[in-house]
Amino acid sequence: MTTESATTPALFLSHGAPPLVDSELWVSQLQRWAADLPRPTAILVVSAHWESAPLTIGSTTTGTPLVYDFGGFPRRFYEVTYTSPGAPELARQVAALMPDDEPVVQQPHRGLDHGAYVPLTVMYPDADIPVLQISLPTLDPERLLQLGARLRPLREQGVLIIGSGFTTHGLPFLRDPRPEAPAPGWSAEFDHWTAEQLARGDVDALLDFRHRAPGMPYAHPTVEHFAPLFVTLGASDAPGRGIDQVVDGFWMGLAKRSFQVA
Repeated sequence: MTTESATTPALFLSHGAPPLVDSELWVSQLQRWAADLPRPTAILVVSAHWESAPLTIGSTTTGTPLVYDFGGFPRRFYEVTYTSPGAPELARQVAALMPDDEPVVQQPHRGLDHGAYVPLTVMYPDADIPVLQISLPTLDPERLLQLGARLRPLREQGVLIIGSGFTTHGLPFLRDPRPEAPAPGWSAEFDHWTAEQLARGDVDALLDFRHRAPGMPYAHPTVEHFAPLFVTLGASDAPGRGIDQVVDGFWMGLAKRSFQVA
């Protein structure tokens, strides 16, 4: 990997379900976002859809099959391919950045899940940038903030760090399955609160979202889709500052707020 003159931002993406690629708005937002970013030397993804402790490194070889970790969608969503190059050097660097007392596990046959490849098919459709996925080793926000801080030096080499989740994810409480459905109160309130904390740079409030955020626990009956946000914040040069909220709005009533940090 080559070193770039400007540090690459880190992103938090609300990745959505596979049918989000049918949303012209979402596709245009991600395409425009990618066009505004420096071209990455490699991409490192932490997705809500892979929880595994200790920290686990996925496939580093080209052509490992994708993980279609969803059900009930049309067949075409199970035929999507994304044959990005493997990133073995990035994997070695990630392992080297972890403390000696925290083991790192290799899972060489684990391909990209939809939290990783769905947005990448829109942002980098040529699949010509090396991609590596690592697991969420914990759901503890403080520890994820520390993980992001350990990964921060990779940004200086042009690595695009992506925390992939969803700003609200109360699937059991949705009553209107239409993509254009209005946001339930709990989703809108949680999203508004999150936007305010990001704008203020109030990382302490975000870390305590379970207790402080309105709309809980409906917005996140399980918290794995909010957890990658803390990896992104931790990877910032100064967590709480330089936060640029790039995407907002709702899909099926769920908040797709996404942002980048400097």
